[in-house]
Amino acid sequence: MLKKVPHTYVIIFFLIVFCALLTWIIPGGQFERESVVVNGVERSVIQTGSFHKTDSHIQTWQVFSSFFDGILSTSNIIALILLIGGSFWILNDSKAIDIGIYTFLKRLKRLERLKALSFIGVHNIVLVSIMTIFSLFGAIFGMSEETIAFTIIFVPLAISMGYDSIVGVSLCFIAAAMGFAGAFLNPFTVGVAQGLSHIPLFSGLEYRILMWAVINFFGFAFILRYAAKIKKDPTKSVVYDDDAYWRSRNETTAVKIEKIKPTAAWFTLAVISVALIVFSITIPQSSITIGNNVFSVPAIPVATVLFIVMGVLTLWRSVQYFILTLLTFTIVFLVIGVMGHGWYIKEIATIFFAMGVFAGIAANKSPNTITKLFLDGAKDILPAAMIVGLARGIVVILEDGQIIDTILFYVSNSMQNFGEVGTVGIMYLIQTMLNVFIPSGSGQAALTIPIMSQISDLIGISRQTTVVIFQLGDGFTNMITPTSGVLIGVLGVARIPYEKWFKWAASFTLMLIVIGFLLILPTVFMELNGF
Repeated sequence: MLKKVPHTYVIIFFLIVFCALLTWIIPGGQFERESVVVNGVERSVIQTGSFHKTDSHIQTWQVFSSFFDGILSTSNIIALILLIGGSFWILNDSKAIDIGIYTFLKRLKRLERLKALSFIGVHNIVLVSIMTIFSLFGAIFGMSEETIAFTIIFVPLAISMGYDSIVGVSLCFIAAAMGFAGAFLNPFTVGVAQGLSHIPLFSGLEYRILMWAVINFFGFAFILRYAAKIKKDPTKSVVYDDDAYWRSRNETTAVKIEKIKPTAAWFTLAVISVALIVFSITIPQSSITIGNNVFSVPAIPVATVLFIVMGVLTLWRSVQYFILTLLTFTIVFLVIGVMGHGWYIKEIATIFFAMGVFAGIAANKSPNTITKLFLDGAKDILPAAMIVGLARGIVVILEDGQIIDTILFYVSNSMQNFGEVGTVGIMYLIQTMLNVFIPSGSGQAALTIPIMSQISDLIGISRQTTVVIFQLGDGFTNMITPTSGVLIGVLGVARIPYEKWFKWAASFTLMLIVIGFLLILPTVFMELNGF
């Protein structure tokens, strides 16, 4: 028995070695692929019946070069983590987040005195409210990478409330992942899979909403039960020692609100306001896409007016409250950008970087001080960024070894003659296990849906059922697979060792997988709208 649990880097490196050994055992193989336009986006999709064996590409020294290739492949996520880390270090230096948490907790204590809320628990209401919002984000527009930024906010908040970093991660990452799995309007999973299956886009909406509600009910209950246990005795947390870092940073009781209103802060407010007014004039309408519906709304002009009003009011009170307003509206514009203007990692990283720079200027910091703070923050979060590249090395080895298609081909062929329930169970297991190797939802859909939809036709089940199997199988293991750059990034930011996260998340994920299978069965035996 190991006297000491290996470091996360060590665990992932041995997984890379294991995958390299598989390339010595499993023969190489490949499906032919063709370009298909799905919902207006060109995607590379496999051609059914086109599998053929190829020369084996045994991986040897690539065990080491996979780290380099992994960094190149995930350079956008690594850049996002470094920019967010540096930006929030600048913001944290102003003590704005500390004061925000302190003020929030004071108001919670006032609410706890209300008898109407005491039975349910004010903290429970707060936790469920936050998780519901992020779950909706996951279900509607597939929030994933964005949770890395929110982790820096919710982990210290959770610890200040008497919980641990696992609860903090659950508030944003786990909640979004549950919404992602039970998605009803997510264009990256449901939309792509239905397009490849040639069934109406976002059909079967009613049952998917029910699935989302069931998954969240059991998921929230699990998290609330765990949170209550930790609040009662924080030492029972598997990450209690690791959270010492956050507890040392969360000494907010001694923080004082600075009444100063430096000229630099008013200058910052003026510059941002002018820039937003220009954007409001040039982009007066935002096309918010929800499912098949597109709503044209003046999101940027409305948010601009609110920012200017709130900026003046909060800056009149304190520069720290103004910086909190800056953070709040960074998140508001992030949501508008993602839902209305197709923002992705580059834009998300950019807006948080701008927030950090403006927060430093508002706090009256010199350019050299802002630069030093940014570098300190990037240095502090560098291990979290680097591990994303290392984890991607697992996928690099499997792809370069050309064994993913081989595994899928032989497993899919073995599913004949198992009956409806048996075949559905095997398909679900395949999607769940395959997500470990292909954590990309749209990428996995392009690989598996053409095959799985054909199998569903042969055994007489709805193609809509195949899509449900895919989205549930793709969703749940995102919370635990070491090949997910988002998960590894979130854990790195939260300073949770992967092995400790696995210890906590294994039973939670297994519970959701079982619930997912039970949710698939009605699509086989019942007549449901859209199935």
